[in-house]
Amino acid sequence: MHNPVWWKTAVVYEIYPRSFQDSNGDGVGDLHGILTRLQYLVELGVGAIWIAPIFPSPMADFGYDVADYCGIDPVFGTMHDFDRVLQQAHRCGLKVILDFVPNHTSNQHPWFVESRSSRESGKRDWYLWRDQPNNWMSNFGGSGWEWDEPTAQFYYHSFLKEQPDLNWRNPAVRAAMYDVLRFWLGKGVDGFRVDVMWLMIKDDQYRDNPPNPQYQPGQSSNNISLPVYNTNRPEVHAVVAEMRSVIDGYPNRVLIGEIYLPTSELMAYYGPNLEGADLPFNFLLLQAPWTAEAVARVITDYTDALPQGAWPNWVLGNHDNPRVASRVGAGQARIAAMLLLTLPGTVTLYYGEEIGMTNGTISAVEVRDPAEKRQPGIGMGRDPERTPMPWDGSSLAGFTTGSPWLPLNSDHAVHNVEALQEDRDSILQLYRNLIAFRRLHSVLASSQIDSVVSQGDLLCYERRSLTQRLRVVLNLGPSPMRVDTEAGTILLNTSLNRAGEQIKDSVMLEGSEGLLLLLSV
Repeated sequence: MHNPVWWKTAVVYEIYPRSFQDSNGDGVGDLHGILTRLQYLVELGVGAIWIAPIFPSPMADFGYDVADYCGIDPVFGTMHDFDRVLQQAHRCGLKVILDFVPNHTSNQHPWFVESRSSRESGKRDWYLWRDQPNNWMSNFGGSGWEWDEPTAQFYYHSFLKEQPDLNWRNPAVRAAMYDVLRFWLGKGVDGFRVDVMWLMIKDDQYRDNPPNPQYQPGQSSNNISLPVYNTNRPEVHAVVAEMRSVIDGYPNRVLIGEIYLPTSELMAYYGPNLEGADLPFNFLLLQAPWTAEAVARVITDYTDALPQGAWPNWVLGNHDNPRVASRVGAGQARIAAMLLLTLPGTVTLYYGEEIGMTNGTISAVEVRDPAEKRQPGIGMGRDPERTPMPWDGSSLAGFTTGSPWLPLNSDHAVHNVEALQEDRDSILQLYRNLIAFRRLHSVLASSQIDSVVSQGDLLCYERRSLTQRLRVVLNLGPSPMRVDTEAGTILLNTSLNRAGEQIKDSVMLEGSEGLLLLLSV
């Protein structure tokens, strides 16, 4: 790659700000807390931070119900605090990506207050109003339609009733939201992760969704029907292209889309001429079984489907999904790290992955997530993957001096950043090494991957350029195995104890061990 744009080589680090670092003792993480931890992120080696919503909000969905797109919620600090984070991050060489939530606002946003004031309101058509509801459901359970008594109509909400959906078919809505993007771009932010990008346009005929033949009792009520008419409508791609054109008006910015769709449909969000999202988020590894065969199939199918010139991306965790160390186990968490950081394209980490952080245990009385409260006991809750970052072994883990908004993980006294920094063989040191190797060996961030092979628990692939060949060998099982390979040198292994070892024609792998090998060209 010759002078690639920053987002093609940077490792992106997602910060869920409520849980990263509290600086004022209220138990909720904040912007000043992020500021105090920037050096940690620099030492980790990441190149960009993505900050989940920090805008003014009633916090019905903890910031994803925005009441003012151009402000900072007091729980996180002030605009001055944000400016300091942005400026200091840039001084440290870190890019800053904000979470943009365009599908819906808070019901306390002035736009919606005006929209519901009268059927004749100038902003009535900024939201989706109907005399009769159809069968569209809320992602958090129940009908997606809420009766509004003063104007005697229903409005649609893809999530909570406190989160009414905007009408993105209205040019005035689009213009207002693009002005929001320009506001933050003008302040110097480096891009946006767009929340639920594939939901932004709904069917203009409001047709009922067809029944889901695979629905089973006990699943979320959102699964009763297939979301044919309220998600992934073809008109959304024109909106994404408009959004991208706004972004492209500023140099070296990035547009990332949250999109949970099968591979073939996901690819459409790049746009036919790559005028869509720079990076439609690839969640396929989040959803695949943790077997060598399944992971190999995901890698192959995804890379084969990429449009010509499109840039790949990979992720193993985020604020809406169980943590990777809980999904695959502590031993395989190291394999997951080596997998993620040796795949082609842009990589995103979720805070705490680098210390092998697992899901927290949340009792019924401690639940904060509205998705869990609306449909308890069916696996909708996202609190376990949002527990506070454990920085040290003190009683409050160095996260706060007050009462944390979610309980600390039970193992925080021994499993924390401070302890792992002192352990030369820790998973934190593995992440630092992998990220450093990714920066040192540009072939690791290139868009090509070769020779993807699985056999039993073994997964192998190569990353090669004209001058370098690297082979990744991963044991996704618990048993040792001998693997035939060409002669080469171990650059790194997941236990951090075999660097420099020379390999002739085969290599022994322990259970849950991975190797990064340098082969002759």
